[in-house]
Amino acid sequence: MSISVIGIGDNVVDKYLHSGVMYPGGNALNFSAYAKLAGVPAAFMGVFGNDEAARHVQDTLHELQVDITHCRYYVGENGYACIRLKNGDREFVAGNKNGMLREHPIKLSQDDLYYISRFDLVHSSINSHLESELEKIKRNQRVVSFDFSGRGTDEYFEKVCPWIDYGFVSCSGLSLDEIKEKLDKLYHFGCRHVIATSGHEGVYYFSANGYLEWRPKYIEPVDTLGAGDAFLTGFMLSIIQSGTDAPDNEKVMSAMRAGGRSAAQVLSHYGAFGFGKPYSTS
Repeated sequence: MSISVIGIGDNVVDKYLHSGVMYPGGNALNFSAYAKLAGVPAAFMGVFGNDEAARHVQDTLHELQVDITHCRYYVGENGYACIRLKNGDREFVAGNKNGMLREHPIKLSQDDLYYISRFDLVHSSINSHLESELEKIKRNQRVVSFDFSGRGTDEYFEKVCPWIDYGFVSCSGLSLDEIKEKLDKLYHFGCRHVIATSGHEGVYYFSANGYLEWRPKYIEPVDTLGAGDAFLTGFMLSIIQSGTDAPDNEKVMSAMRAGGRSAAQVLSHYGAFGFGKPYSTS
């Protein structure tokens, strides 16, 4: 089945403190890049500054042939995060909270909505400052996925979940009972399919069809940055390519395995999807 997808929201460079190298990243941007690398036509709609970091991200997207024709551009800092690695696990130690995107959140025009409606899947995240636009997107779109990371209050979930088909949440460090409680909460706030990830410990899914678990094979990571984003991209591409809005348990398990394969590829290199470049510290 031929599909196309769009990520809307956050883009950053991840600046690795141990190496002085920056890599393109951000949940919505990673989604678009991973989809394109998987052979799926992809676009990204976001907000760029005009500094070295912004130019590197744009150059990378041009090289990947990700469509960025509907992005916004401002004078100022692009989003960035400073990363420290500890035994292959990434630790965020500083950043500018998405730079120009935080200062200039995306407001969608009718032209934007028409453009977005051409895609089979829209993905965004809690880092994308897009909450006020989600209803507009969903009313013009078949499938919307969203990454809550490990954050969000009940008030936030109540606002966002009704417009989300597939919600992803990070639950590392939580007990199985706590994970199930989180899944149930997001579902009852309106998210139709909820997927919780807990690193190599497991992936947990809940919908009207019930509850499923899947445990990936452990892989010693070089760098875990981007693995969750890769998982959700592989999962969602599998779901959309299955051709149904209401996947049965077999299709969901197949999507989990596809997500696991995508995540495994990311664990073996630095950065979310490579394209490292030395950055200036002055």
